[in-house]
Order: sequence, then structure tokens, then C-alpha cells
Amino acid sequence: MPYPKAGIFFALLCAATAAHAAPCADKGPTAPIPDVAFQEVAGGFKNPTHVAHAGDGGGRLFVVEQRGVIHIVEDGRVLPEPFLDISDRVESGGEKGLLSVAFHPRYRENGLFYVDYTTRADRLYTRISRFKRRDRNRAERKSETVLLEIQQPYGNHNGGQLAFGPDGYLYIGMGDGGWRDDPHGNGQNLASLLGKLLRIDVDRETPPLRYSIPRDNPFAGGKDRRAEIWAYGLRNPWRFSFDAPTGRLFLADVGQDDAEEIDVIEKGGNYGWNIMEGDICTPGVNPDCDRTGLRPPIQVYRHPAGESVTGGFVYRGAEFPALCGVYLYADYVSGRLWGLRYDGARVTVNRELARLRHNVSSFGVDERGELYLADHKSGKILKIIAP
Repeated sequence: MPYPKAGIFFALLCAATAAHAAPCADKGPTAPIPDVAFQEVAGGFKNPTHVAHAGDGGGRLFVVEQRGVIHIVEDGRVLPEPFLDISDRVESGGEKGLLSVAFHPRYRENGLFYVDYTTRADRLYTRISRFKRRDRNRAERKSETVLLEIQQPYGNHNGGQLAFGPDGYLYIGMGDGGWRDDPHGNGQNLASLLGKLLRIDVDRETPPLRYSIPRDNPFAGGKDRRAEIWAYGLRNPWRFSFDAPTGRLFLADVGQDDAEEIDVIEKGGNYGWNIMEGDICTPGVNPDCDRTGLRPPIQVYRHPAGESVTGGFVYRGAEFPALCGVYLYADYVSGRLWGLRYDGARVTVNRELARLRHNVSSFGVDERGELYLADHKSGKILKIIAP
């Protein structure tokens, strides 16, 4: 892939991997998907929305709470003092709150990390901010630099995922702004940042922006098109992730009344909303729609099998070799957990693995590539393990 920062990212990734465990060997696109089990590693959190690691070799997990607090789990213990508490700046409740954290690929050296949260001044906004650590286990509250604020017309469909890609750029998931059928048409409007996946360079500033636009962004330099956009036609991309060995970007887009979808995102792609919901024409918009130029999802499931998809990760850890190469995803409402294998063109195997008593708000991965899930209601963090 022609990404200018790819070498930096993969050097850091390989260094971290070598320090802990060798990556698993992919079992191939038609290999069976094994049963899984779950181990509680921490609990007591208040509505956890995200789980991440810092990539600094510290072996810690960072758990984001919706109310505006980030905690550290180290050696199975939740540290008594939070890493960051900005609850006084966060508007929380429903789909609003502190929604994710992403650590800079060079966090060990520069101490920078980024958060996505909703806040209210005169109106509701999504805010993308940078913070700096104070010491190993605490961030400096006063270090906030707001990179981007996006006005939200309604209180739902906020997206909320931040992640650094294999190119070193920051990707931002933005929902369509809320309500039914995307009444403002944001998903298909290239002049709006809502209903999009954004991609920005946080290492350079182009005033008045507190970031810069990567030159190869698909709409950079275009008239009446926001240059930050990487892909569009999204309803509520609550969770997405990169699979480092393949470079694929898996994104789960939450549906409306009928279908939940998994997409593999490509540069400049139009993923259909609000023309389509999953693999059908959106009933409340136009049941006989024109699908020309739209990228279909790689996987769809229909209601009532689930009603709110939570995207996960492709497993690349070492403790569960039979799971290697499997993308895991879940449904927040039904508690169902699935795994699929994708060969680059189609899903070759898809299997339901569990029906959980948990409201899975997010998956997470540690520095060794092991997978976790967060239960939004009980406040537990569970590790996915072999039976």
C-alpha cells in the first residue's frame, strides 16, 4: 500500500510484537472457526465504552467509561486513580459520552493520545481532542487541544471510534447525526463530515486547522467536498478496526429497523446509507433505489437476530492459534457473538459462537494481540480465550 507512514507504523508494531509474543499463523480462509470461552479480567466500571492499549510496552489496558473517565488495568488490577477524568466536559447518556481513546503510534516517546467525546456549549458537538500524559499512569487534564468540533443535530448516531491506521494517520468514525432515515441527507453529502469515516494527519498543522489533510485523501482539493473524508454513506460506524497483516479496515455500521452490516472500507467508497440499509433499499426512503456505485457490505444479519452491531477485531494473538485470522463481532441487544473469515473478496466462513448475557459495547486488543470485550451494563471486561 502506498502509505507514506507505513514503515514507521509497522516498525513500531513489529517491535511491540517481538517484545511480547510471535504473531499467530493464519489458518486460511476456509479453516473452521473454533468455540470460544470468556474470562473476566476486571470489573466495577461504569458503562465502559472502549478498551485499548497504549502500545508502549507497559502491558496495560485502558478502559473508557461513558461518563468521561479512563481507567488503567494493570496485572489484573484496576488502579485506584483514573488515568483521565474529563467528566465535567462530557455530555453523557444514551449514545453520548466519552466514546473512545487512541494512543499515538509514538506514544512511548511523545506521550500524546486522542479522545472522542460529546459536549454541549450552545449546542451539542462531537469533539476530537489531544491530551498529553503527565506521568506513566496519569494524563494532564489541562493539556487538552481541541483538533476538531462537529455540530450534532440530534443526540444519537455519534459514531465515536478513533484509531490510528497502518499509515500513521488518525481515522474518525462519524455517524449521520441521528434521527430516522438521515433526514438531513448527511450520509451522501460530501460537504458534511457526518455519516463519514474521516482521515487526518495529527503530526502536522495547516492553519487554521490543528491538523493537516493527507495528500492522498480521495476528496482533497475538491470543491464543495470535505477533504477530511476517507469514505462515506455510513449511518453509525460505532466500531471499526485495522487488521495489520492485511491492511484491511473492518467497520461495523449500525442499522435502523432491518439490517446490521460489516463493511471492508476502501478509499473513497460509498457504503450506501441512506439509500441502502445493509443489503436492502432503505424502506422509509426509497424501496426501489438505484444501487449504482454503492459498495455492498461483506456480511449482513437481520433483525431480530440482533439490532445494534458492535464491530470487533481480527484475532492475531498467540494464545489461541485456532482463532487466528477470524474477525469477531457481536450484537449489543441480542448478545450474540459471531466470527467470520474473509479472503479479500468474500466471507468464506461465518459462525455464531455464543449468546452472551452481556451488552457488548466494544471489543479491545492488548499489546500481545489478545482480544477483550466490554459489557456496558455490568461494567465487566472479559478476555476471549480457548475453551
